[in-house]
Amino acid sequence: MPLASIGDIVRDAPLGVGAFNVIQLEHATAIVAGAEAVNLPVVLQISENCVKYHGALAPIALASLAVARAARVPVAVHLDHATDRALVEEAVELGLGSVMFDASALPDEENVAATASVAAWCHERGVWVEAELGEVGGKDGVHAPGARTKPHEAVDYVARTGVDALAVAVGSSHAMTTKDAVLDLDLITELHAAVPVPLVLHGSSGVPDDTLREAVRHGMKKINIATHLNKAFTGAVREYLAADAKVVDSRKYLKAGRDAVAREVTHLLGVLAS
Repeated sequence: MPLASIGDIVRDAPLGVGAFNVIQLEHATAIVAGAEAVNLPVVLQISENCVKYHGALAPIALASLAVARAARVPVAVHLDHATDRALVEEAVELGLGSVMFDASALPDEENVAATASVAAWCHERGVWVEAELGEVGGKDGVHAPGARTKPHEAVDYVARTGVDALAVAVGSSHAMTTKDAVLDLDLITELHAAVPVPLVLHGSSGVPDDTLREAVRHGMKKINIATHLNKAFTGAVREYLAADAKVVDSRKYLKAGRDAVAREVTHLLGVLAS
């Protein structure tokens, strides 16, 4: 199946779209296998931290693009949380059709200027752009549990930057390993009514399944999940190694991790589509 456009996936999805972070090739193949099991589209996301882990964008990006092109369901490959414009430009040159440019650590006016410039450059090349309206920068910045996006500020930010989707703060937080985040569903409804582009929920690993369903029903469209899959992958590998102390073939325990991720993706896509 041809590589999909994230814009088409988001536009055509009746409810929520699952966007899952790739760390290694095993994650990419697992995410696609999980999506194929329920015949639903999916987004493979490559973060700036993932690029740092691999030492370069090209190896993991080209591998993810190859996995996407071989899939039996629509798959988009997306650059997530890029703070470096040069990385955005490299991603576009490699063939990624969408990027998330994160200028949330900058003061508001600098955030707007930098994001608008990146969005204009990307749009000239047919690339979809997600951004984040920052109140405080960093991993626990705009998406710290207590942070909230104000609807009128979100509307103004989208108008001034021209972005195609907006990550908003409604009660979730990055890197949570427990599912006890409490989302502000009324605020999601307000944002959905006011903001003219799709809303993105970051830090979704900490959100219980029932709340994810409600968030989608109230207007969240793209749901980003990373830590929850890493937790499943690591747990399965630990369990496999504990059961067989003599194993040396990494394919055996990495397959256990890959299978665990695929199961979680299948489950989560079902949650977002229900």
